[in-house]
Amino acid sequence: MKKIASIVTLAAVLAVSCKSNTDTANTKPAIPTPVDTAGLAQFQQWKAQNELATSTQNNAAAPVATPAPKTVVKYVPVKSSSTTSYSSTSSNAAKASTTKKGWSKAAKGAVIGGVGGAAAGAIINKKNRGAGAVIGGVLGAGAGYGIGRGKDRKDGRVN
Repeated sequence: MKKIASIVTLAAVLAVSCKSNTDTANTKPAIPTPVDTAGLAQFQQWKAQNELATSTQNNAAAPVATPAPKTVVKYVPVKSSSTTSYSSTSSNAAKASTTKKGWSKAAKGAVIGGVGGAAAGAIINKKNRGAGAVIGGVLGAGAGYGIGRGKDRKDGRVN
């Protein structure tokens, strides 16, 4: 009988203690509030106040209000000319230069001399025509360039 009484007493104590623990479990423990460093809470308050203010203003407005005209801005690219002129002043008088178009006489002489020299070298050196053509081409191009350069100097194209 003592065992039954002690078991009943123990069960009653446990029932009471569990009931009190469930009551304290339902209450939330104090959690420290995090610090709002970004100002999000203030922004949310401001936003809620502005939404409330705009909704009351919209409700108080006249029912037949005409909307304000909208301004439309259209972007139109402006084409600029590709040539730009610059002006400058100088105390030195500029020479009237002739327009330099086409190949110079030196370049023409080098090409003609190179082709002619390569042909002559290939004909002259019958044992090794390739080497003769290379040597003749280099010598002919040099001679043709020199002659053409002299003509360019006479014409005033090159100083």
